[in-house]
Amino acid sequence: MTVPANFTQRTGMDHWQVLLRARAIENALYVVAPGQIGEPMAARPSYGRSLVVDPWGTVLAQAPDRETVVLAELERSRIGEIRSRLPALAQRRPDIYRRFEPA
Repeated sequence: MTVPANFTQRTGMDHWQVLLRARAIENALYVVAPGQIGEPMAARPSYGRSLVVDPWGTVLAQAPDRETVVLAELERSRIGEIRSRLPALAQRRPDIYRRFEPA
């Protein structure tokens, strides 16, 4: 899953990593999150800190406080391993989801 974002410095420090780790854990998949850095709006610096999180919620790579490229090796088998240990997605009931019908 990719989650590109532009968190502000203030909210990013408190929320960026924890929210992305939660998305990886609850969906049991890798999250690749490019975060804008710099100051695209006056007096509102962006947090940056692009990162890659594995399905267990472990941060595999995180950018420093500058423009850079972040790399991480993703193991596809890790997704199946985590999903077998935490079978939360097996509880889904797509048969009872209401299909979205435009008005």
